Amino acid sequence: MTKAEKSTRDVFVAAAEKLFYAEGIRAVSVDAVAEAAGVTKRTLYYHFDSKDELIAAYLEGRDQPNLKLFRKWFDAGDGDVADKVEAIFVNLARTARHPKWKGCGFLRTSAELANMPGHPAIRIGAAHKKKFEAWMAETFAEAGAVEPAVLAKQILLLLDGSFAVVLLHRDASYMEMAGKAAATLVRVALAGADGKGS
Repeated sequence: MTKAEKSTRDVFVAAAEKLFYAEGIRAVSVDAVAEAAGVTKRTLYYHFDSKDELIAAYLEGRDQPNLKLFRKWFDAGDGDVADKVEAIFVNLARTARHPKWKGCGFLRTSAELANMPGHPAIRIGAAHKKKFEAWMAETFAEAGAVEPAVLAKQILLLLDGSFAVVLLHRDASYMEMAGKAAATLVRVALAGADGKGS
């Protein structure tokens, strides 16, 4: 792929990201993406074989930036590992208070494609969640937590559960509550590790 082709492809993905996130993948047509990108539908199909491929590219484009943001929030958090995990939720709650916030793009896309489990976007979303989980498990293992992989799954459940409930109620305090619960779980797991060693 040439630099010009990559740049044109990036324009399409950026246009798709705005529309898909704001309105949902089913509500947005290829025509709408092409129009937002300022090109013809034919040009778009030169770069993408199908709308499904464009949806997958949209989620792929969100993967690393989202994970990087979570790491940034974690690293910037004050205190111990539990406090840093809670900082992720606190920052997400702040983001969720923005009027244009629409929840987790990965979860929303998976809900829209629930009857298509083999869709490439579903695989990308699942891989994204697994990367978050693996990072948490590694972080907890380094901190000496009891059953770090189990703890990582619990944190992911709290995270994704809070995405869903905040989207329903439009009340970001649920995300802050989930953060407090996550911090408690981490503290218990670390305290259990201390008890094992004594």
